[in-house]
Amino acid sequence: MKRRSVIPVMALITAAILLFFFLNILLGSVSIPARSVLNIMLGTGNEDIIWQNIIFKSRIPQALTAIVAGAGLSVSGLIMQTVFRNPLAGPSVLGICSGASLGVAFVVLLSGSIGGMALSRMGMAGELAMTIGAVAGALAVMALIVYVSQRVKGNVTLLIIGVMIGYIANAIIGVLKFFSVEEDIRAFVVWGLGSFARVSGDQMVLFVCTMAVILPFSALLAKTLNLMLLGDAYSRNLGLDIKRARLFTISYSGILIAIVTAYCGPISFLGLAVPHLCRSLFRTNDHRILTPACILVGALFALTCNLIARMPGFEGALPVNSITALVGAPIVISVLFRKRQNDTSE
Repeated sequence: MKRRSVIPVMALITAAILLFFFLNILLGSVSIPARSVLNIMLGTGNEDIIWQNIIFKSRIPQALTAIVAGAGLSVSGLIMQTVFRNPLAGPSVLGICSGASLGVAFVVLLSGSIGGMALSRMGMAGELAMTIGAVAGALAVMALIVYVSQRVKGNVTLLIIGVMIGYIANAIIGVLKFFSVEEDIRAFVVWGLGSFARVSGDQMVLFVCTMAVILPFSALLAKTLNLMLLGDAYSRNLGLDIKRARLFTISYSGILIAIVTAYCGPISFLGLAVPHLCRSLFRTNDHRILTPACILVGALFALTCNLIARMPGFEGALPVNSITALVGAPIVISVLFRKRQNDTSE
């Protein structure tokens, strides 16, 4: 796609984000008239206090969480696919999501067995403990990956080690489940389904502000990622320190994954699907275009999945992971088929 054609497409995607943001606030299991939603958001009129609580304490936090989580996972997936030059790489490829799950497993599954009280009964204190456990587990695995990356030269070897770390974490989680009480296992399974509704109040403000500070730094990696696409030998000849670049890009991606997983749970498929969709949409591998594109498309994708999960007629919400897979898998398949047809015609 020509550079002059990029801006109109970006503007169109931004407009779609605003539209779906409003739809996320308007639609849900509780029907609220559009005029009342506008009055509540603008602070005019005298609307039902229950509707105001639904808008400000549930729907707006969910929509904002979906935007920043979708953007963060999409950028992380783009970085992973570029660093490992593997189209199937994604946010979970290095075991960081598994590390977050292991941290939550230690907090949740051991609380009933050792403390005698299920964490799911502790309310906000339990949610905070799960978030802290997820951050600690994700950062611990990320630190291990960074340590290994300094001693392993090949990306494939590092990729395999990351996958093995994920298997080890899942094995430990299985052992913890075996010795845990049923209520704690259920709480852990629900967390593993992923949700944008878990973040609210001060947690939502901290999450959104943290991601708003971290995400813009992805623009600084565009040149490095473009060089890494050329291969190690060629990029080294152009002056790129491969070891340092890999350390920085993996660390940055790992931080994004750790934060999103800690607050929203392991959201699958989003980080894998969006980079493919952006490459197909903009027809480029230039990360100066792909990085902001992934931020916008990832936010739109997450808003769409969150809206489907909370469609009118459902009580509560469907698991976000189920929606991301159902929506994302056909997109990736169609993109790959279209690419295959284009390669064949050429």
